[in-house]
Amino acid sequence: MNDSLLFVEDIFPEGCLYGLTIRSPAAKGRIKTIESPRISSPYFLIRAEDIPGKNQLDGFPVPVLAGEKVSYIGEPVALLVGPSEAKLEEYAEQCKVLVEEEEPSVSPALLAERHIYLGAADDAAFEKIFSEAKTIVRGVYNTGIQEHGYAEPTGAVAVLTSEAETGNASAPRFTVHTATQWPFHVRRSVASLLKMPPEKIVVIPTAIGAHLDGKIWYPSLISCHAALASFITKKPVRLVLTREEDFRFSPKRAAMEIEMASALDEGGEIKAAKVRVTANLGAQGIFTDEIMDRVCLGTFGVYKYGAVKIDGYGLETNIPPQGPLSGFGLSQGFFARERHITRITEALGTNPAEWRKNQFLRKNGKLAIGVPLKEAVSQDQLLDTAAAMSGYYRKWAAYELLRKRKPSSREIFRGIGVALAYQGSGFLSENSDKGAYTVEVTLEKDGSLEVCTSMVSSNPEYNNLWRNIAVDILAVDPAMVYIHSESTGNTGIHASADSGPSTLSRNTTLITRLMERCCQAIRNQRFRDPLPITVRRTVRPDWAIPWEGKNTAGINTNTAGKQGKIDRASLSRLSWGAAVAEVEIDPVSYVPRIRGIWLALDGGKILSEGRARSTLKAAVIQALGWAAWEELDYNGGGMDAGGVIAPKALSSYGMPSVADVPPINIEFIANEAAGSRGLGELPFSCVPAAYVEAVSQAMDHHFDKIPLTARDIWNAGKLKNEEGTP
Repeated sequence: MNDSLLFVEDIFPEGCLYGLTIRSPAAKGRIKTIESPRISSPYFLIRAEDIPGKNQLDGFPVPVLAGEKVSYIGEPVALLVGPSEAKLEEYAEQCKVLVEEEEPSVSPALLAERHIYLGAADDAAFEKIFSEAKTIVRGVYNTGIQEHGYAEPTGAVAVLTSEAETGNASAPRFTVHTATQWPFHVRRSVASLLKMPPEKIVVIPTAIGAHLDGKIWYPSLISCHAALASFITKKPVRLVLTREEDFRFSPKRAAMEIEMASALDEGGEIKAAKVRVTANLGAQGIFTDEIMDRVCLGTFGVYKYGAVKIDGYGLETNIPPQGPLSGFGLSQGFFARERHITRITEALGTNPAEWRKNQFLRKNGKLAIGVPLKEAVSQDQLLDTAAAMSGYYRKWAAYELLRKRKPSSREIFRGIGVALAYQGSGFLSENSDKGAYTVEVTLEKDGSLEVCTSMVSSNPEYNNLWRNIAVDILAVDPAMVYIHSESTGNTGIHASADSGPSTLSRNTTLITRLMERCCQAIRNQRFRDPLPITVRRTVRPDWAIPWEGKNTAGINTNTAGKQGKIDRASLSRLSWGAAVAEVEIDPVSYVPRIRGIWLALDGGKILSEGRARSTLKAAVIQALGWAAWEELDYNGGGMDAGGVIAPKALSSYGMPSVADVPPINIEFIANEAAGSRGLGELPFSCVPAAYVEAVSQAMDHHFDKIPLTARDIWNAGKLKNEEGTP
């Protein structure tokens, strides 16, 4: 059976052992010793000193097993391996990790920082603009962490194949099965860990399900654990986290606080803005530059920005590494900007949609990071379409009258909100992934077409899309097109081309374009050159210094002080979206009911409208979960401390139920000439802000955080009632 149809939990190699993780009980400190009962074969206790190669994941400062120091509660420090899971649990209860504990830092270290000045030279220039402003609007916006909610807990199965067993000296030494978005990262990490050539490692991705970018790097860590255990025991090893382990110790969306102040002139235009971003990135630092660049960019929104000063701080704290979740920080920046615009429009007494239309970035303008908008941007059409679908202008005016009239305690409160966003495709920061990305296509003598890529998708329709491209360009038999995108290394069919991680809509954009280029090249050669014809096409990042070069000394640096760069190509083809949300709130329970979500989207050429709609509807539900239900924190773990998610949080973690899902209406703006674009992140960048704006209008109260729960609304309603009591 094809492993891409299996979950890790379904794979049981003959004679496999089981793995169990021993974790740090302390948020910070040095390991003194690991006390354990007497353990002998066929059971093993594996520690950091047993690692034959490099004790670190490829490209990230994450130890495979903590050796001397620990950085968060639950950090892996050792592995128990053996034939009985029950016996392993018995041994685990007797193991004790003794740590010389240290207090989590009161002043956390900086993993990354940004100090950006655009349109004004220094602080004095900004202060002058603010002193002359007609109106100054301030706000503080908070976004919480979010769980990825995998179909199965993270796990891996590692199988050691000896040369004696295969009779082939070139046979791969290891096969690793895991649900990963980035097979080549697993391969490089395992090879480095075991001090083996990468070509000796085969990675076979299993069914990935909905992942929300939580399976980019974390499966590499679990795969290293399984591979290390298999290397030492010489047996297949199956290591799958429990649901509770995964929930408490796997990465989450990073929590952020964003402060904004805007200086407006008499016409209501923003002349200057000051922004301060504080992001809790947890321990060790994962995609720190990517997250910081994206959140800073998101705080500009889709609007003209005047003079801007941004101070961004990515903090290292003693909680598990916090990382990407559908947007890598861009969604948090957009949320803050869109909520701030609502404050601005209320201060000006104007309709939020009309103000936005007057302030859009237009064609030939530039994103703040220096990338020009070369194509006509359809924000007006997007906003008008979303407004027409939802009846926004009529409802907003009616709900404003209701809000100002102060409805009676028996009337249902209603509100409507709007927000806009864009998304690019691919990594932005130089420090996220420096690789070139490749697709290989071969037209064989028998007329079959072999497509080789390492991309992994939760949606099997991608294979159909790429197959249809090949049929359209080369007129081959669809049944003779074979997509090999399931493994790295020599599988006896093809060695997969390294296509990078499946994230940031790269399957829809970059890989699809490479596939088209390969097929076009074969079409040009097929009647001149003998078969088989193999064509490889590779794309490399277009690096540039960000923020138009108008940076102060030390801008955009990592902790090593290195000047960072961005890939302009990742923002050269943008998708755009406008969202409207409508809510009604019961005046007794203060529980909100979402009456509808309306999305208008420009994603260029839509390759499969059915797939696009299903993907977007799922993303809307997940975005609403972040906005309204999914409240989670590290107890005692703010920006300056270490903490842990409580075990009981798993059972109480709120996610949208079927009954909570509102009507979701989607309309695509026709833009066939623009090529295919990614769309999946747009709901996370505009739906939460539209939802919070709708609730704020309904309650006549500014809400500036997500998740915005029913309890928050209740507290605001209670406060309003107390203020209205004689």
